[in-house]
Amino acid sequence: MATKNEALLIATRNAHKTGEFRQIFGKRYEVRDLSEYPELPEVEETGTTFDANSKLKAAAISEQLPDLLIMADDSGLEVDALQGAPGVYSARYSGVEATDASNRELLLDNLNKIDIRGKKRSARFRCVLTLAKGGTMLHQTSGVVEGIIGNEEKGE
Repeated sequence: MATKNEALLIATRNAHKTGEFRQIFGKRYEVRDLSEYPELPEVEETGTTFDANSKLKAAAISEQLPDLLIMADDSGLEVDALQGAPGVYSARYSGVEATDASNRELLLDNLNKIDIRGKKRSARFRCVLTLAKGGTMLHQTSGVVEGIIGNEEKGE
């Protein structure tokens, strides 16, 4: 168990993601992220699964910052009608310069091309978290939220 305010470094430079982890962990950990370490390079996600990419990031960052507890994640959307795509490529589904908006647009376009509706648009969001320290993986866990992709965007 962590001592109060033990540092936990989230292997991301995404401030929104860091904020979500701060909400989850409350005061139990002092949640930090890679924005405090601009000299560290991005870890290339060369794995073919969320598990592999999460492990790659956790191992690489924990080797460079061996005294810190590191949490890395990989997550994305798996659409059954698209044979699991976009999967591990969710963040860059629409190309190298992908945005959330361009990824959503391409996803809906691809589903509309095969003309399926309703429950045939089954999908899931999968997230894998890996905890490491000093280059050693301590724990890995995953979660899935099942759903159906709508026919058009709604909400914000």
